[in-house]
Amino acid sequence: MLEGDSFQRFMFEDAHVRGEIVRLSKSFQTTLQNKTYPASVQSLLAEATVASVLMTGTLKFEGRLALHARGQGPVSLLMAEATNRKTFRSIAHYEEPLPDSQDLADFLGHAQLAITIEPEKGQRYQGIVPLEKPTMGECLAQYFDMSEQLETHFMFASDAESCFGLMLQKLPGYKEIEDQDSWDRLRQLSETLSFEELKAHDNAEILHRLFHDEALSVYETELVGFECSCSEERSRASLEALGQEEALSILEEGPVIAIDCQFCGQHYEFDRDKVNDLFSIGPAH
Repeated sequence: MLEGDSFQRFMFEDAHVRGEIVRLSKSFQTTLQNKTYPASVQSLLAEATVASVLMTGTLKFEGRLALHARGQGPVSLLMAEATNRKTFRSIAHYEEPLPDSQDLADFLGHAQLAITIEPEKGQRYQGIVPLEKPTMGECLAQYFDMSEQLETHFMFASDAESCFGLMLQKLPGYKEIEDQDSWDRLRQLSETLSFEELKAHDNAEILHRLFHDEALSVYETELVGFECSCSEERSRASLEALGQEEALSILEEGPVIAIDCQFCGQHYEFDRDKVNDLFSIGPAH
């Protein structure tokens, strides 16, 4: 049976290499609710979303990982955030016209990709990757090569209904145990996988088709789901950061301050009594 919204790890027993497969269908459709993206922007968002879930496989703690690119091109924002619990949210901002291109730089223009790792307990870490490569997969591979010295290979595929990702990564100590030939062989085998095969076959069949001559350990499938971390408390914090003077000036223009979550569409309202309470300035009269 085809896995739905899922994350699955596997390990090559005779090579110092690990792998992951992510499939998103209903969860990604939830992300797209109340949003209309052109096909090219949706494809970029799918890649960023799948990549964020794949990369949570590297987390060894409870927390979240975010991919965040702000550019000066037609796509001004591309963001995906996932947690160790395999929940995610993502969004893109764009303006027409969009390029007839598959090069990431043509969409984002001059930009950098920030990868932020935020443990629930511990220090926040952020790595910056210059978008010097033409694809998201190559940029992320460069990130792991620069920050972790771990050679990594990404593959992404998507259509209007679903998106997929596959990641292979050398484990620490690979150079002392293996030669380059095994890595090159596994990477080349992965590149023979077609989108049609991904849609038609479950993970077990995919791994057999790709790596039937390899000894594999395959781990239990983990469910993946959309989950937004917005809340009234976070909205209050945003309003507090805005400042008392600015908040009160907005209320001069209307009875409430409305805050809408761009990820899930949740609507929060703060009337004058709530704003007064937030800044402890007494009841409204």
